[in-house]
Amino acid sequence: MVKKKVFIHTDFSLSKTGFGRNAKALLTYLYKTNKYDLVHYACGINFSNPHLTKTPWRTIGCLPDNPKELELINRDPQQQKIAGYGGLNLDKAIYEEKPDIYIAIQDYWGVDYAIDKKWFNKIPCVLWITLDSLPILPPAIEKAPKIKNYWVWSNFAEKELHRLGHTHVKTVHGIVDDSSFFRLPDSKRKELRKKFGILEDAFIGIDVFRNQLRKSVPNILQGYKLFKQNNFNLKQTYLIFHTAFTEGWDLPRFIKEFKIPENELLTTYICHTCNEYEIKSYKGEQQNCRFCGTQKSQQTTNVGRGVTEEQLNEIYNLADYGIFSFTSGGLEIPIVESKLTELITLVTNYSCGEEHCEEGAGSLPLDWAEYREPGTQFIKSSTYPNSIAKQLTKLYNMDKDKRRKQEIESRKWAIKNFSPENVCKPIEEFLDNCEITNYNFDVKEPLKNPNAQVNRNLPEPNWILALYKDILCMDIDKTDSGFIYWMGELEKGANKDQVEGYFRQVALKHNSEQQGQKKFEDLLDKNDEGKRMIFVIPESIGDVYLCTSLFKSIKETYPDWNLYVATKPEYFSILDGNSHVFRVLQYIPEMDNIFWLEGMGNHKGYFNIAFLPYVGTQRHIDYVHNGIDRIQLDINEKEESCIY
Repeated sequence: MVKKKVFIHTDFSLSKTGFGRNAKALLTYLYKTNKYDLVHYACGINFSNPHLTKTPWRTIGCLPDNPKELELINRDPQQQKIAGYGGLNLDKAIYEEKPDIYIAIQDYWGVDYAIDKKWFNKIPCVLWITLDSLPILPPAIEKAPKIKNYWVWSNFAEKELHRLGHTHVKTVHGIVDDSSFFRLPDSKRKELRKKFGILEDAFIGIDVFRNQLRKSVPNILQGYKLFKQNNFNLKQTYLIFHTAFTEGWDLPRFIKEFKIPENELLTTYICHTCNEYEIKSYKGEQQNCRFCGTQKSQQTTNVGRGVTEEQLNEIYNLADYGIFSFTSGGLEIPIVESKLTELITLVTNYSCGEEHCEEGAGSLPLDWAEYREPGTQFIKSSTYPNSIAKQLTKLYNMDKDKRRKQEIESRKWAIKNFSPENVCKPIEEFLDNCEITNYNFDVKEPLKNPNAQVNRNLPEPNWILALYKDILCMDIDKTDSGFIYWMGELEKGANKDQVEGYFRQVALKHNSEQQGQKKFEDLLDKNDEGKRMIFVIPESIGDVYLCTSLFKSIKETYPDWNLYVATKPEYFSILDGNSHVFRVLQYIPEMDNIFWLEGMGNHKGYFNIAFLPYVGTQRHIDYVHNGIDRIQLDINEKEESCIY
């Protein structure tokens, strides 16, 4: 039986991002069914990253390995953003893989470019996206009719899109593995507190979060302070902030500003030597590990080096409640994890928090004030510290039996809405109902126009817009990050020739990929293997013209060899009719690497000798030639040439 090929476009499944963890849960579930040929197109990771081989399903990266090509991409924030999300090489991957089903899982702006692809909706396509603020992002509304399978992560977005008439939109929650998070026996919970010197009967809250500005840390600390001020004779209280102190909010400064006792705000340190974690108050980074004795090996947990899920489950079990205050959110996985460990959660009642605060969800809702995000004008929430203090007081004084009942309900609700079984089963059914595609993937995207004539006399803002429109065939406006970047470069004195050349290079690369870019060896003569040499001179008119004076000498030195010359298409005419040139090739960025041309290791190369006169020895090695080059210095009154 032929398996359907399912192409899943999202964060790498071994990354610690929310999308990455969702990908791992989804792909693991689908892989275990043994029903599908899975291809994971991983955002933000290079083609040949060794970590890609660690997954049982096939994973391909979205970013090139060539440093020169990456440098080209990173010059333009617009291209950089699209590339990181996988946009620049998506068509190439789709045409090579020829999937039956495409599923993109990301923020809307991370995959919206897929909607206008030729193949979109020609095969079953799903956009499974996060929309976390009102008003809904206008493009996500405008393009809703084009997205046949439009899934959102919370019914907050579904309700609003339905109100606007897009009733085909449905909620498919993110996936959280319920087998990894659960309540430990009371004896183990007490043992954990003792291990870290925490009083057994202390009242402890926990917030697990990426230290981003959208997480309302100041509000939590202010609410915690009010709670303590409003209640006398409290037991010992703590807050655990499981986060990186090295990014985002300046947490130590807040502790001092709000006069929170330092010993009451705890965090997670992870040892880079033994991987043991420790819960303690913050004393700076590079602390000594008391478990293995290594000096300065502990740092606060972060996305690069974090705890295992087993360890994180223990950390949740240190707490009596979870507290989550944010301006907006697509899912907030830690809320679900804390519910799975049977914690009552205090949650801002906005965005995805509305679901977490519904009846039976095991939460105490936090009230908030509206403010508008500059630029986007999205409605964002600022949680009232008074509401946090009020709900903490309610929880602290809650009847023990009532509290335990609500804790148990919390886990049941989380399993019902977010477990792999309950989320992935409907996705499996969707895949099973899709037909194997008969779409002709030889139909490619429209080509860019690298040779477009752009009026250099236009005012600079209009000139930048024209480069995007005429060369890259992209309609952008003056709010676009790419436009803002290039205007900034011009203000700093950037050379217009170089700016325009960048746009033409991007267009050429796109066209090469859309045309299926023949294998490079197909551009070479089949009968001259072992006697090929290439002279690479990408630009400009003057340089290409001057270099033609060297070709006679090269051919005299290697009379039986074929001389290929690579340059940009706009300079091909300079080489027309040159009797010394066997074939003219289009310059591509890979040619900057002499080992790509001449070979290295398992790559045997395409030419025996490559001349790269535009690349100085201070920049790249350009004089290896497999050790078989011949040196000639021929100087006379009529002609000067130097071949090295």
